[in-house]
Amino acid sequence: MTLRAILTGALLLACGSAALAQDAKALHLKALAATCANCHGSNGRAIEGSAVPGLAGMPAGYLVEQMKAFKSGARQATVMHQLAKGYSEAQIEQMAAYFAAQPKN
Repeated sequence: MTLRAILTGALLLACGSAALAQDAKALHLKALAATCANCHGSNGRAIEGSAVPGLAGMPAGYLVEQMKAFKSGARQATVMHQLAKGYSEAQIEQMAAYFAAQPKN
């Protein structure tokens, strides 16, 4: 086997690993966002007429602010103040970015 073949194989392996890491990260983020689906709908799109707001398309900063308020107890809710306590700051920011990027309909 030539040095060129070895280097080419190593490069392909590295590129493949990077792609797999990105896929795993995207899958993890979708799974994290899916924890909101029972109340807020798939991909943050609530069912029409629902009392629970859809999250899709909301500004990320607003979502982060609201989640932090739920988490600290500054904003009262039926269940969100309890659920928000289960997310780290990083997870809240990741979910907010995910929902902000989703189309509303």
